[in-house]
Amino acid sequence: MARGKFITFEGIDGAGKTTHLDWFRQQLAAKLEAGGHQVVMTREPGGTPLGETLRGILLNQPMDLETEALLMFAARREHLAQVIEPALSRGDWVLSDRFTDATFAYQGGGRGLPRDKLEALERWVQGGFQPDLTILFDVPTDTASERRSAARAPDKFESESEAFFERTRGEYLRRAEESPQRFFVVDSSRPIADIRKKLEEALADLC
Repeated sequence: MARGKFITFEGIDGAGKTTHLDWFRQQLAAKLEAGGHQVVMTREPGGTPLGETLRGILLNQPMDLETEALLMFAARREHLAQVIEPALSRGDWVLSDRFTDATFAYQGGGRGLPRDKLEALERWVQGGFQPDLTILFDVPTDTASERRSAARAPDKFESESEAFFERTRGEYLRRAEESPQRFFVVDSSRPIADIRKKLEEALADLC
């Protein structure tokens, strides 16, 4: 059976990716059903029992920046070994809410961890593995801030300053510019109907 594809959703908190994630899954599943493929939904940090335990720690506990990055990649190694790689080998398609681009954006861009340290961890944990497609929901940070303020009680990342999210957004855009063949950037300040038309373009290219 042909190997499946790995698709990631990225964006700063408040960019709106969660609003569209389940819709995208439903559309993708409908297109794949005829070929006997399934869509596996997962998230980072998380995706495995160990990853979910680490998620609770990462989102709520203060810690040294390097510890934070190491735990992110530890959860990712388990996620790859237990969920992502087995699913792709079965021919399933995997849709993940965040992956390594988030670590470069948040721990690198936002918090300032040197990029070479993140690149070394990426090589160790992933080898050359990257998503087949990364959909980046891009939105001005003031718009994202308004959306976050209307949501549930924030975790430690959602509570960060607007300057933090400016740096995080900047790193996302830098990575998108660096890998244009992998990234599909969506202006998520647009109305939902317009965003879904853009996502339909991404689906058409994939399928």
